This record gives sequence, structure tokens and C-alpha cells, in this order.
Amino acid sequence: MAEYIHGYSERELIRLREQAQILEPLLHAHVRYPANSRTLEMGCGVGAQTAILARNSPGARFHSVDISAVSLAAAREYVQALGYSNVTFENVDINSRPFPPESFDHVFVCFVLEHLPDPLLTLRYLHSVLRPGGSITLIEGDHGATVWSPSTGASIRVWRAFIQAQLDLGHDPQIGRRLFPLLDRAGFKVASLEPLPIYGDGHSPKTLTDFVDKIIVPMTQTGKEAVLKAGYVDEAVWEEGIKDLAATSKDPANGSFFYTWFKGVGVKEGA
Repeated sequence: MAEYIHGYSERELIRLREQAQILEPLLHAHVRYPANSRTLEMGCGVGAQTAILARNSPGARFHSVDISAVSLAAAREYVQALGYSNVTFENVDINSRPFPPESFDHVFVCFVLEHLPDPLLTLRYLHSVLRPGGSITLIEGDHGATVWSPSTGASIRVWRAFIQAQLDLGHDPQIGRRLFPLLDRAGFKVASLEPLPIYGDGHSPKTLTDFVDKIIVPMTQTGKEAVLKAGYVDEAVWEEGIKDLAATSKDPANGSFFYTWFKGVGVKEGA
């Protein structure tokens, strides 16, 4: 299995589920699937997005897959504990091409393409498993479209080192800005594409503290081992940078944080 910058710790599981709950109004607006439609959720992870999909489209059927058996087991337990019965789970590598052509009405992919070595190849396969007229929804972040205040030298170095550590894996933490060409080259008609920014400051202190404390800082910390091993910063700078990132939420009168995701919907023509 390919390396994954965030790892599979219990803390990361908590981070993913808190992140999904915080961002649901932003990311899942208008994501609804018709009754009896069949949707492939690629890279379901620990089920954080799966639970939202299952709740919001109770009549739809979801087939949620992931390459990690550990994550998939956590997803199955989580979704079943919430009482949703419209999801089946399967431990597969999507790049092994496990599904025949035109198997699904829709595809949902959230926070996955950034971790793939060849997202265009994967999207072309997903195009093939969609029925004509079916849709794909992609949600990806862009770590480069990020600003915060106070912005210190150490926090900037840590953030850039975190980005570089993921790039070293052959992955792209700034893939959000590439959704249009990826969808287009994979054969989809791009129906919509929009930036989904989140911004918190003293006017919206809960947004600021939730986003920084529950998403940004825990996410960045998952890259510590890779960053230090590569020598991009030493441990002293790392700890100072993390502390400075965290400090943006501690003083809402002065602190702020801005980040952008991108959401694209593509359609397979030919219906």
C-alpha cells in the first residue's frame, strides 16, 4: 500500500470525523442522490464522509471502498453504530480496476486525489464505471491557498515543509486548483466547479478555533516524522511553528486563518 502522509492513528481518526462534522455545511451542500441510485464512494477512509452521505440520501445505495483494511473496519463500525443500512463496504485498491464498466450512477471522492500518484489515471477509470448521464463529485483542498495571522517565520517554514513532505511521496496537497483540467482530460463534462473557502477570526471565533484546533494543527502534526526525516526543519523549529499555528486561535482579536477547498462536479455524457 502506498505511503499516506497522515497515517492511521487513533488521533487521526478523531481528526477526520471532527473535520467532517465541522465542514459538512460547506462541503456537502447540494450533495444528494436519488432513491435507488448506486453511488461509489472512493477512499471512504474511516467513514467520516460516508455517514453524512448515508444520512442525507437515505434512499440511495452507497458502495464505499478503501485500500486500508484498518480504516475500512473503523468505517463499517462507525456507520453501523449510527444505524445506517444503505452502505456496503469493500477493501479494494481502486487502481486495480475492480468494477466493470457502467456499474454506478454516481461517484463521490473527497480528500483522496491528493494522495494518489496518478489522479488522472484514476479519474479515467472512474469515468468508465459510471453509467452515461452519471455524475462524479470531487472535493479536494489546496494547501497553497492558505494564509493566517499572526504569520511567523517558523509557522511558514513548518507549513511549507509539510507540503513538501507530501510532494516527496509523489502526491499533491495543492490539487484543488487542478480539478478542472483533471475532470476535463478524464472525459467528463464539467458541470460546476467552485472554491469553498473557510475563514475564521474574531468575528467568527468558533469557526477559527474549530478549524485551527481540530483540523489544521492535528493535520499538520501528522507530517512531523516525514518532515524531520527529510531535514526540512529541525525539531526546535517544528515545535515553534506548530505552537505559532495553534496560537492563531488563542487570540481571536488578532488571529485569523483562511483556507480553500475546491468542489467539482463532472458528468459522463451520452445518456
